[in-house]
Amino acid sequence: MAFEFGSNSYSSPKWWKESVIYQIYPSSFQSTPDAAIPGWGTIKGITSRLDYLQSLGVDVLWISPIFQSPQADMGYDISDYKAIDRRYGTLDDVDELIAQLKARNMRLMMDLVVNHTSDHHAWFRESRASTASPKRDWYHWQPPRGFDPDTGRPLPPNNWARILGEYSSAWTWDEGSGEFFLSLFTAEQPDLNWETPAVREAVWDIMRFWLDRGVCGYRLDVINMISKVPGYPDAEAVLETGHEYHPAWKYFVNGPRLHEFLREMHDQVLAKYDTITVGEMPGISDDSEILRTVGANSQELNMIFIFDVVDIDRHAVRMTLRPWTVSEMKAITSRWQRTMIEKDGWNSVFIENHDNPRSISRYADDSDAWRENSARLLSLMQTTLGGTLFVYQGEEIGMRNLPPVEWPIDEFKDCETINYWQKTMALYKDQPERVAEARKIIDTKARDHARTPMQWDASANAGFCPASTTPWMTVNNDYKQINAAAQQNADSESTLSPWQWWQRGLADRKEHKDVFVYGDFEDVSADHEKVYAYVRTSSTDTKEKWVVVLNFSGEEQSWSLPDGVEVKSWVASTYTKAKAEGREVRGAVTLKPWEGLLGRCQ
Repeated sequence: MAFEFGSNSYSSPKWWKESVIYQIYPSSFQSTPDAAIPGWGTIKGITSRLDYLQSLGVDVLWISPIFQSPQADMGYDISDYKAIDRRYGTLDDVDELIAQLKARNMRLMMDLVVNHTSDHHAWFRESRASTASPKRDWYHWQPPRGFDPDTGRPLPPNNWARILGEYSSAWTWDEGSGEFFLSLFTAEQPDLNWETPAVREAVWDIMRFWLDRGVCGYRLDVINMISKVPGYPDAEAVLETGHEYHPAWKYFVNGPRLHEFLREMHDQVLAKYDTITVGEMPGISDDSEILRTVGANSQELNMIFIFDVVDIDRHAVRMTLRPWTVSEMKAITSRWQRTMIEKDGWNSVFIENHDNPRSISRYADDSDAWRENSARLLSLMQTTLGGTLFVYQGEEIGMRNLPPVEWPIDEFKDCETINYWQKTMALYKDQPERVAEARKIIDTKARDHARTPMQWDASANAGFCPASTTPWMTVNNDYKQINAAAQQNADSESTLSPWQWWQRGLADRKEHKDVFVYGDFEDVSADHEKVYAYVRTSSTDTKEKWVVVLNFSGEEQSWSLPDGVEVKSWVASTYTKAKAEGREVRGAVTLKPWEGLLGRCQ
């Protein structure tokens, strides 16, 4: 049944709904000659690229954590929430960035990590000092459940597996106080205990500090893990025999007090500012549960990241692979488009971020022959889906995964990959097929694929840092062919570069926001195995209608326009710079490999 616009607040205009968010991974975006650590990205480097971002069509920058941190997990282990890590710069640099953004009518969104802190944080150091510490209950401390009769080693309170070390215990032993502390991600990232009111008050204070300084809101890291099931029950054994620890998502994802805590956050902080909020909420895809958070009247968050598409190729844990189909991807995307329209929620639109491989290597064809076509195809899809659009750095130029096998394993920097490889070698070093499979998983899914330095131009180090400096992470070796300068200045008579296509797509999205941001959505290709096609209809009385047709395959495909959908003009093809003349406006349409079409119906 078609949704009647105006019957709820889905189509009510909000600045954060219409904004284009650009995620910056600060260590890899732009370094400067005065960087405290040569070859490391800086806040000044970000400021120097604001004209580039503005010309692309960006409204809001989301910067991954730049707070003081020992960098055990690239800044997601924070030791001081009100100080900037010296490798990025200073508080004055942040103030200047905010001022320069404001001058361009742009905004800054911070990455708030409050499920856990660094073990270097003053809160944790005080908590760890003694079992009688006033901050002992700021973290999850538990005595051992016993001791190994053979080795005498203390046994963790339960069998929960660590997320960034999926075969290890989520509990870390503290010899000094004789107890374990919960550390779901790494041993250096102890989980805060949100059951303690003083913890929540401390978080509200941090949020106010940055909002008062001029940031517009927050991306909230793994915010649906802040409430744990009391008693810490054992997880079901889902991994193969021989594994001592198992994923325990059901006991710490969307826990019993999550919504209470989020409403308190809203009432104490968010309701007092005009903010944008997006929650990272992995491990949940239930409609009703998600809508409790992002429903128009939920008084919790504006939107969340739903991970169904980026988790499409995983089994029980992230570092696994399984085959997937275009039909699955279509079904997931269409489901969430319709759900938010019909049930008055709001979507975030994304397929790439700092925790996932490059989308062009994952959902399309990143070969030299098809990379640019694939990049334009993915851009057309994202710029025409309803919700708030998120673009990850380098996505706009079609950056791709690191070349398989060519990178030595010791080049990978991410703690998840390092832990995964070390555990694989410990368990399966005498099983070549298991080792080869692990390397394939790393070459396909390692987070480092999205963390290589931004490719600005064809000069040494891709323009990321001075030629005389070694970047903190090796630049992908394709930077001379794939870089922003070449694509901005491309002057082909026949096609637009991926960057130029993104620029045009973002401009079209803003010009036709009633359709592409707020409009109705209908999947008209459910039975086709390779083509994804949908109709977008405006939320205003004009009833402007557009059709998007996407060929997710390397072969020519035929797709038939459904009854009632007649194209007046094929406005664009990802193959051409001009209008897509000569295509059928009714009946069957032929699509070239990895081609996308945009048609205006009325």
